[in-house]
Amino acid sequence: MWQMFQFPLCPFSRKVRLLLGEKSVGYEIVRESPWLRRDEYIDMNPTGQTPVMRDIAAGITLIDSAVICEYFEETIEKAPMISGTAVNRAEIRRLVAWFDEKLFGDVVRPLMYERMEKRLVHRASPDAKVLREAMKNAISHLDYIDYLLDHRRWIGGPVLSLADLAAAAHLSVADYLGGIDWRGHESTRNWYAGLKSRPSFRPLLSERMEVISPPDHYDKLDF
Repeated sequence: MWQMFQFPLCPFSRKVRLLLGEKSVGYEIVRESPWLRRDEYIDMNPTGQTPVMRDIAAGITLIDSAVICEYFEETIEKAPMISGTAVNRAEIRRLVAWFDEKLFGDVVRPLMYERMEKRLVHRASPDAKVLREAMKNAISHLDYIDYLLDHRRWIGGPVLSLADLAAAAHLSVADYLGGIDWRGHESTRNWYAGLKSRPSFRPLLSERMEVISPPDHYDKLDF
């Protein structure tokens, strides 16, 4: 049985969980708070980051969300998430990298630090200026996703792909932390509502981070 080491608001873990849900791969969640830097976890993953997937019986440990997604994409035929021509697959990978690096860096990481890490670890108040900048950046990213969806059925092309799962994973964390203003972004909002209704997404929406509550609309399909 696979184990996944993660915490509720890790967007990279959420991306992997969405892929595993679409592929019907079973796993056990193991709570890991990377900011604690547990010796046992560092021994398993020197970066100290989440997620990590481990199958003790098979002697397999997978580190880094991109690596984990590629592994299950290669080993589980059901519900391919990087499909199509070589050009199509390259575009999906480009967009996954965009969301994992640019959307995370511009929006999700500052929101997590100011509204999660500062509260849980440093017992400090968030910086309003940093929050405003992150929310401003979020609007630009929603504009880009609107543009993609205005020209494609799904973010990465004609079918659901890892690009959709990556975008939804990051947006879900930003939304949980109150960093998304959905007004004026109907294309992205409708796409996200559709993702939220999928069985793979529902477990994520039911989870809560200790002492941090999401907005009222967070787990609603009509928001």
